[in-house]
Amino acid sequence: MARHKTNAPPKVTRQPSKQKTSGAERSSLYARREAAKVLHTVLRGDAERRAVASIKSLVFSPSVRNKRGTFALVCETLKYLNVIKDVLEIANVLNSKWKRQEPLVYIVCYDILFGKETPSIGDAEKFLVRRKDALLSGLATLLVRKKVKSVEELLDLSQLNGHIKPRYVRVNTLKMDVDSAVQELEKLYKVEKDETVPDLLVMPPGSDLHAHPLVMNGRLFLQGKGSSMVAAALQAEAGWEVIDACSAPGNKTVHLASLMKGQGKIIACELNEERVKRLEQTIKLSGATNIEVFHGDFLSLNPTDPSFAKVRAILLDPSCSGSGTITDRLDHLLPSHSTDNTNYDSIRLHKLAVFQKKALAHALSFPQVERVVYSTCSIHQIENEDVVSSVLPLASSLGFELSTPFPQWQRRGLSVFTGSEHLLRMDPVEDKEGFFIALFTKTNKIDNSKPSEIPGRECRRRHKQFYPFLWPKVFFRAWNGRFPY
Repeated sequence: MARHKTNAPPKVTRQPSKQKTSGAERSSLYARREAAKVLHTVLRGDAERRAVASIKSLVFSPSVRNKRGTFALVCETLKYLNVIKDVLEIANVLNSKWKRQEPLVYIVCYDILFGKETPSIGDAEKFLVRRKDALLSGLATLLVRKKVKSVEELLDLSQLNGHIKPRYVRVNTLKMDVDSAVQELEKLYKVEKDETVPDLLVMPPGSDLHAHPLVMNGRLFLQGKGSSMVAAALQAEAGWEVIDACSAPGNKTVHLASLMKGQGKIIACELNEERVKRLEQTIKLSGATNIEVFHGDFLSLNPTDPSFAKVRAILLDPSCSGSGTITDRLDHLLPSHSTDNTNYDSIRLHKLAVFQKKALAHALSFPQVERVVYSTCSIHQIENEDVVSSVLPLASSLGFELSTPFPQWQRRGLSVFTGSEHLLRMDPVEDKEGFFIALFTKTNKIDNSKPSEIPGRECRRRHKQFYPFLWPKVFFRAWNGRFPY
């Protein structure tokens, strides 16, 4: 009797399934890429000895999704950067491909050597994880060479851990009143109103509001006290026309708009294209509609051009050393601050001062301007009192004199010239940050209200509805015929 074969199902060889990537791993992967971009920007700027946005500004821009993770990675990687570089040199594991992506390599190496978890996804991660033993061996060799027992001893323990400072938050009164903001924030933290700046709130150190809805929707701005004092010192009135000479990232610009109750016009100048984008983002977030963005150099503006006939105040916060906010900016973590750069600092400060003097003299030369604020976040006399002193003869010839911003403030300018008592200083230790403010006011104000003195096209324009970000045709050439966005 014949046996019937059963139709058994064919054997299937199972392929090992790919391990699913968790949401946490993907989030960490994105944070490493975003951190690498930020690190690339700050390291390139540091190497070229040119100013870039602070680490915080770069990390907390709208384009960065995982802000907290990215910020932590950048700061920690910079903290260990010299160690990471030495380990990579000893281990000699990088090929030409990864040498071209050093910022990402530094980030991943930090995670492998000092992070809580070893990264598991990403090409760079896989490449370096396979060489983890070589990296650990390089670290052990480095400890022996430096004659220390731990990584902590390799780090510069004298790095500015910072004087603990309060968290300052400025209320954007274009969108929210101060009392309502206090009521909302008191649900989380103790809140006090600042005694100097009316729309500034003070909270305990470490208060984390970066993801707070009121910050995300532009009702609150995370802004330090010194920075908030600058726009307030100008005392621009509602309806005025004002120039913000060096505007990006725009916190002072939108503060001006808030203080002017959204009325009048603010011309926000910014030369750098990337910073123009950041400025526009800040303006959009604030809801201000009385700000025009000029993508160009403030120094290129002609003070006698009829377009500026009604400008009555100028805020000048030019590029500076940032020495007063070095802990906030985290510049002390950069390579140029870990070596002896006395000569470089002297040269850089001189170059900055030359530009600052030129910009301040230019601001004072606008015929109808009545008030000019010059400010820096620097502690250096060469950027502060010396700049002001150098323009005093010009200022006097144009009818300006030094006035006293915030008369109740105790710390004043260094006694290096007559009149320095009008200047305002913030102390890095006493006030937790260094800032400088000088206020020039015109004593012989010119009456510019007569219709006959205003060009005809200006008379026609003032009755039109205002649209933000538009610019008079006279300046199209400064944009090379296109808008900056």
